[in-house]
Amino acid sequence: MKNWTAASIKASNPSLAVLGFRRQIVYHLHFWALVAVAPLVMVQWSQDNQLLALLLLGFCINAVLVILLLRWRDIYLFQGRFFVVLATVCSVYSTSINGHAGLYWAYPALAAGFFLLNLREATIGNIVFIGAMAVVSFYRFPEADFWRILFSLGLTAIFVLVFAWLVGRLQAELTRLATTDPLTGCLNRSQLADILNSQIQLRERYERVSSLVLIDLDHFKNVNDRWGHVAGDQVLQEVATRFRRRLRDSDQLFRIGGEEFMLVLPETRQKDAETLAHQLLTTVSAGPFLGNVQVTASAGVTEVVKGETWSTWLNRADQALYAAKAQGRNRLVTVRGSLEDTLAEAVDDNMTMG
Repeated sequence: MKNWTAASIKASNPSLAVLGFRRQIVYHLHFWALVAVAPLVMVQWSQDNQLLALLLLGFCINAVLVILLLRWRDIYLFQGRFFVVLATVCSVYSTSINGHAGLYWAYPALAAGFFLLNLREATIGNIVFIGAMAVVSFYRFPEADFWRILFSLGLTAIFVLVFAWLVGRLQAELTRLATTDPLTGCLNRSQLADILNSQIQLRERYERVSSLVLIDLDHFKNVNDRWGHVAGDQVLQEVATRFRRRLRDSDQLFRIGGEEFMLVLPETRQKDAETLAHQLLTTVSAGPFLGNVQVTASAGVTEVVKGETWSTWLNRADQALYAAKAQGRNRLVTVRGSLEDTLAEAVDDNMTMG
């Protein structure tokens, strides 16, 4: 029987890691933008461009607030939208009164939007930005300069858009690879604690019950020893496929060990989880794998208890699985309530499957 603790789940959550890198990008963009723009407040004020100086001051204040809240409260103020709006307004207005001196700031402002906003918002925002810059440039510069400005801004937006799209695809693919088992396509341990905690929070706040099922293939080492590891891998893949056919879209299937699977069943009482677990064990034992490989499985089932931690919940399910193994395998055992207050209960103790 395993001892499931936070220390035993060594893999970090890849989604949180990606979020952490994104926070660093946001932090540095606001910090260096503040460093670059702050001196311009006094410059524009000294040149009697008070309105632009006030707009730039508002930009700096927003950057300071974002930096402080990110650093001390882990809160991303305005989700980058205020940065983009102020950068757009400042660039357009500065170009209208300062000519090329203001135009130079349009390019970093345009690129920053794709790093701070989601792709859809950044695209719409930059279309509006380029449109406003086109209007100003048409009246402010000669026709030849107008076309150069329009096409250079448009190409810059397209290049950064493609780059942001590719980075987003790469991020999604890396997250998928880091959170799924490459052999079976099931979720792996990296998100285990977060998903169990989310179900516990639903239980605490809204009285929504979830159940947990641990399933372990019986004597699986014999399969590897007799038919080889390639055959064993194919059996694991087929087991995962058979399980998925009986699961809802909201159910989550993990592979948490060599031949051990875990199911998180939201909005599911223990009795219903037992019924599903019976069906899953039957799908394993009902038909041979690879033509002549016969496999059975054992399962432990338990329902979440209000006030417990995810490791306590998982350890209780593991205790039930351990009891099923101890009672002869090829069966299901449930644990009701807390580990201290309940005993393992065999369901269909004399059940034989195959």
